[in-house]
Amino acid sequence: MEFVNPNVTIDFMRHRTPVVLISLALVALSLGSLFFPGPNYGIDFAGGTEVQLQFGGDITSATIRETLETLGHRGADVVAVEDSEGGNEYMIRVREVSAIPEEQATAIEAALVSALGEDVVNEVRISPGGDKVSLRLSRDVDHQSIIDTLEAEGAAVRGEVSTLAGGNDVRLEVQLRGVADELVAGLQQELGDLAPGAPLRAEWVGPKAGEQLRDAAIQSLLYAIAFIMVYVAFRFDLRFAPGGVLAMFHDVVITLGIYVLVQKEVNLTTVAALLTVLGYSINDTIVVYDRIRENMGRYRDLSLRELINRSTSQMLSRTIVTSGTTLLSVIAFFIWGTPVIRDISFALFCGILIGTYSSIYIAAPVTEYMDRKFFSEEAQKKRASKRAARAKA
Repeated sequence: MEFVNPNVTIDFMRHRTPVVLISLALVALSLGSLFFPGPNYGIDFAGGTEVQLQFGGDITSATIRETLETLGHRGADVVAVEDSEGGNEYMIRVREVSAIPEEQATAIEAALVSALGEDVVNEVRISPGGDKVSLRLSRDVDHQSIIDTLEAEGAAVRGEVSTLAGGNDVRLEVQLRGVADELVAGLQQELGDLAPGAPLRAEWVGPKAGEQLRDAAIQSLLYAIAFIMVYVAFRFDLRFAPGGVLAMFHDVVITLGIYVLVQKEVNLTTVAALLTVLGYSINDTIVVYDRIRENMGRYRDLSLRELINRSTSQMLSRTIVTSGTTLLSVIAFFIWGTPVIRDISFALFCGILIGTYSSIYIAAPVTEYMDRKFFSEEAQKKRASKRAARAKA
């Protein structure tokens, strides 16, 4: 299928300077958006609580999500657990990590030291998930006094005080009602017969763990770019590799910038989308590069600029068909998919559009510049004359 006559040569390179300047401005804006307004990190990167629940009857993820928003948990992830024994099982992730603010935690620690005595309390530690208080004491004390002190400071105690074995000190542990308990209680109040029972599993991801995941995600993107650069350098030559890498960097940065500017949630799904954009971008660029290299052997009398125009014009119909059909699929997922699918579809939609454009107006112009500056006969003559001049001096 041909939308453009391959025998017609379009002078794409004629407009490369203003288009490259626009791209540089978009990249600068996207990099700036990482600082203001800044990414809207999801639970994977910012931390949160994950709860696995089994509901009392048939219920949809949309209904659960709406109920959670009513309870104040905006942006919660709700994923159905497939092939569960009793059915109606869902994984819920909310942003809240601890039901106890830092100020309250400090007040609880001070109250316990005051009630039990400084000579008795060696250590008070509240779990980052806010669901447990651990004490290390020089001697045993009345357990009810610990419960009374915690409740006086607004902590909801769940169960009795447990004694832990090990060590010379007395080690005690008190279970508190955490975010998972409050979430389940709210769902039970709102959903009635459909409400879930006790959590099948409850875990929390602290901010530090989220930061480590974020660093690992950035490293994965950098590793992908580095290995793709090595591949392009071996597949073609050094004239082509910088253009392919800069085009990939351009696509990922602008796609991420759009994501940040519209304040969509940045999480591991976003990283998967960006890695997909990387692959699509370099695939489209390599197709154009292949035709340029093929035409270099066929039209030896043409300059690289003319070869790029001719090659890009010949591949234009293929680019339109490939990108167009892919975009149709992505748009369908965006319209009828779940919120998670819509987010990844949005990233892919932006990345495919930008990647198609960058193959023509970023990768090819950079290759032409590299050839003109370092690989053309004129450039080699200039370097040879400079070396001769330095040798004479």
